[in-house]
Amino acid sequence: MTSLATQIAERIHALRFEDIDPAALDWTASAFVDTVACTLAGIQEDGPQILLRVPGIATSPGPALILGTNRRTSVLDAALVNGVASHALDYDDVVGSMGGHPSVMLIPALLPLGEMLGSTGQDLVTAYVAGFETVCRIGRGVHHHHYEKGWHPTATLGIFGTVAGAARLLHLSIEHTAIALGMAASFAAGLKANFGTMTKPLHVGHGIRDGLFAALMAKEGFTASPGAFEHKQGFLDVFNGPGTYDTGRILDGWYSPIECGGAGDPGLKPYPCCGSTHPSIGRAIDLATRHDLTADRIASVTVMPHHRRLPHTDNPNPRTPLAAKFSMQYCVARALTDRSVKLSDFEGDAPYDPTVRALMQRLDAHPHPDMPEDWGTEVIVVTTDGQRFASRLDDYPSRGPAGDPMTHAELWTKFVDCGERSLPRAGLQVAFDSLMGIAALTNVRDLTALLRAPTGA
Repeated sequence: MTSLATQIAERIHALRFEDIDPAALDWTASAFVDTVACTLAGIQEDGPQILLRVPGIATSPGPALILGTNRRTSVLDAALVNGVASHALDYDDVVGSMGGHPSVMLIPALLPLGEMLGSTGQDLVTAYVAGFETVCRIGRGVHHHHYEKGWHPTATLGIFGTVAGAARLLHLSIEHTAIALGMAASFAAGLKANFGTMTKPLHVGHGIRDGLFAALMAKEGFTASPGAFEHKQGFLDVFNGPGTYDTGRILDGWYSPIECGGAGDPGLKPYPCCGSTHPSIGRAIDLATRHDLTADRIASVTVMPHHRRLPHTDNPNPRTPLAAKFSMQYCVARALTDRSVKLSDFEGDAPYDPTVRALMQRLDAHPHPDMPEDWGTEVIVVTTDGQRFASRLDDYPSRGPAGDPMTHAELWTKFVDCGERSLPRAGLQVAFDSLMGIAALTNVRDLTALLRAPTGA
């Protein structure tokens, strides 16, 4: 029998750029903008900065840029650092069928590898779409058991997307791609127990580095078992368990329709915190705006998301700004108080704001008793004079986990807000336009030159 990894590899290499529909091309451009924005802001965070102080990390010269700096290093080290930076703020995109963050496992891998190879924009786009498809198709076969068991799918599934994208840029054979996938099955790791700490984005950086490493090793003739998925001691039975996955769902329907074109429910994040909080944040802002609510008018708040959204966000007393990103109580209380949730709300002393903390004490979060959809939620506010207001979202539409898709103008605003943390504002418009036109690039090095900090910065 043909191994599962070989069948996946055949599908990875079946895609042509000409097969990519306009919706998928549009999403891919937005994803490059969004992920680069998150990386430019995230590189300034403590986690990536600590990583850069570790002896031996990114000290060797090489062709690959650490985004938002003037430092170039090896492809693997740049992928590691940029990967950690891209997820450091938990501001990056999400997709339902994967159960995680797809683009941070793809774009921080494709850019440094593309720099080394001199890849074109069409190369990058094709590799991205193939990688996105890979993580979503595998996700469809292992969820929701994989997610609820406690794995961090961004890393444990995303590594296979990294391999897929790298295999396309490297022009690996189907055989070598299957071997790289088998190698990645041993590298896959990431536990949700570490959400709210620097280790969550470290999952991403290591997963990207290991996925690239697997592809590069396979290209040179290193071996692994292409049966590492279906073996009785392989990925599926070990990570999920017998009877909890469906290989037919992994293999069926690739590119029909394309996952990143809307089939996988991809969404950009308008708020810099865990995606599971986004639907409830959106409903809280809706209530505060429509009913002119202020914190002192609120007697009680009830937040009832789908049960899958709470195990990793039910944190009524976050002790650090990073932990606040994974606190449903903090995020909703902040949304009701300010009618927004922004980067500065997770910096310094902001999570200890006395008004927000007092409102958190009047907030109860528990699973909704009859919410049918994974991303649904209901927020109920009772005011001090006895009025009751409710806002419910049964599911989010494509490209908007908060309930509404981000517009081009909103994406530009996010890009500037993030990009200014590392680069002069004067050059951001050119970088934004180049990313939005990613498919037209003749060489990825022309793009990364725009994402380099001035010398001495």
